[in-house]
Order: sequence, then C-alpha cells, then structure tokens
Amino acid sequence: MSKKAKIGIICAAIALIAAIGTVVVVIAQKNKPEENKETVTQEETHDGQVRSYLTGEWVDEAIGRTRPIAVMTENTKDALPQYGLNSAGVIYEAPVEGSITRMMAIYEDYADLTQIGNVRSCRPYYVYFASEFDAIYVHFGQSIHGEVLLDTGIVDNLSGLDGSINDTFYRTNEHAAPHNAYTSAEGIAYGIEKKGYAKSYSADYDGHYVFAEDDAYNKLADGTDCVVVAPYYFYNHPYFIYNKDTKTYARYQFGDAQIDAVDNQQVEVSNIIFQNVDNSIYEETQYLNIDVFGSGEGKFFTNGKMIDIFWEKAEDGITHYYTTDGEEIVLNQGKTWVCIIQNAYADDSAFYATAEEFEQTK
Repeated sequence: MSKKAKIGIICAAIALIAAIGTVVVVIAQKNKPEENKETVTQEETHDGQVRSYLTGEWVDEAIGRTRPIAVMTENTKDALPQYGLNSAGVIYEAPVEGSITRMMAIYEDYADLTQIGNVRSCRPYYVYFASEFDAIYVHFGQSIHGEVLLDTGIVDNLSGLDGSINDTFYRTNEHAAPHNAYTSAEGIAYGIEKKGYAKSYSADYDGHYVFAEDDAYNKLADGTDCVVVAPYYFYNHPYFIYNKDTKTYARYQFGDAQIDAVDNQQVEVSNIIFQNVDNSIYEETQYLNIDVFGSGEGKFFTNGKMIDIFWEKAEDGITHYYTTDGEEIVLNQGKTWVCIIQNAYADDSAFYATAEEFEQTK
C-alpha cells in the first residue's frame, strides 16, 4: 500500500472517531437529568409566593395577598417604647398638633404580634394614606374631621371607641392613659370578623410602589451622597443613618436609637421618601389640615444617596412619586419610611454626606 493511501486511511479513522464522540456527547446531553433546570425554574417562579405590595419582597401568598392593617401609633416620650414597628412594611410619619408627630405603621405579616402600638386617634390625612394601600385602618378615637371622613366609608376601620369590638384593644399598666392602648393580631382578627370586613385585597388593587427586581438593586447612581437624613420635626428630632453593610437606614429620635420593644432591635428601613405638602389649621380647632392631593416636591433616599422628586395624587388615586425626568421612582426591596414634610419647614430638614459631618453639628 502506498504512503499516500495509508495517510488517507488514518485521516478517515480520525474523522470517524470525532463523529462518534460528537454523537456520544449529544446523546449524553439529551439524557442528562433535568435537576438543574428544575431548580432554576422553581427559584424563578417562587412557588407559593408573591411579591409583597408593601416591600417588593417575595412572601407567602397567604401574607402578600391578605389586606394589610394600618395602625395609628403614638410617637411621644410618654408612649415609648413602641411595639411592632419592625414588622411593618411601610411607615408614615406626619406632624399633628403641638409639633409632635404621629406614625401610621402598615403591616401585612403580623400574625405573631401580641402587642402593637400604642394605638392613638385618627387624623384625616392618615385615612387617605391608608386607603391607598386598601388597608384596614386601626385607631383609638378620632378628631371631628377624621370622624366625618371615616363616615364616608373611604376605608374599613377598627376604632377603640367602637363598643361592638371591645376585644380588639386592651390597656396595660405600662403607661397612664391615653398612652397605654394596644392591639394584637388576635384582637385585629376578632375586629375584622365582627365587622365583616373583606380579608383579601379588592380585585382591582395592583399595588402602590414600583420596586427593583431581584437582580437590579437601585444604586441611585446619579444621586447626591447622603448618609444622614434628618427631617425637621421639632419635637422628637429624628434622623436616619445609612449602613452600607446592611443597605438600610437606622432610625434615631429623642437623642437615641428608636427600638422596637417586640424584638429589642433598632428600627431600620431600605427607603425614605420626603413628601412636601401644604397645610392649614381647621377653623376654630388646633388640628392640622394637611393637603395630600394635587402635586408637590420631595426627596427620595436609598443606597446612601438622595435625589429630588415630585409627587402627584388624584382625588381617587394613589400617590405616585417621580424623578425630575418624569420616571416613577424605583424603590429597593424592603421597608419604606414616608415623612410628610410641611412646606413651611422644608428648609429646616438637613442632609449630610457623611456621618462624621453630621457628628460635627451636635
């Protein structure tokens, strides 16, 4: 056999071996177990879970699609410590009479809480905020104008002055009245059942905020560095300090960390929103009339950054927050604290690029 023929036979053999190898690989891949594919699919679909309307996080469907409760919470020294704040997904803080602030904590996951509050009385603007989340509004009494608004049925509500649901609330010996009224998961469930309120979101409710996707954390790259956020509130002098390790803002007031007495942990949130509003005083009263309709300016804080924003709210809608470019802001997953800022005092709020800069002002 010639040398040329031998070379031809060798090349043909090599080609045959390569072809057989390719077939083997293809067959092996076709018969490869689908374990990895199933794992990815399960992770992506989050079986049995839904996106929380309050935090944007994945939660059990039984939690994420059950109507939340919005609890009026006192914020004076006489009421400290507060119970349950770390279980809330959204917290609103707004001024009331006498330069103090009051909070409304919105909960979807509170089944284990035996003490929530303390619970204080209604003000009209909080009712509007609660309605934006299809929440059941929980309060202990109300101002005259609050009562008028509640009578319209804008929200389902549980009141400590409603004798038909006495077991919804209880008092402790921890403080003197009116600083000692609380509720619980069991009490809330009793009140909802007694009043016959729907336990699930209304069919047309599709959420309040826009949240970042799991793999798209909003770094707010175009924002200004802002590690310390200090709303102007004159009575409790609160501030938040950003922690880059946890990506949360730790809350302080009255010169100390704000602690939740349920878990003895400091209150922390992922997002802070300042919503600037006009206000007046109801005629012949001491009560603030805060205008939450129309539009206004504000600020958004996340990831240790700050940007200017504006907000809009129609008479029958929810409040939307936009960047100066007109895009709806994207919150990072986690808890959100909304500070209602009176326009008259907006310039008294302070912002610091570093904690060291803030410490120098003390």
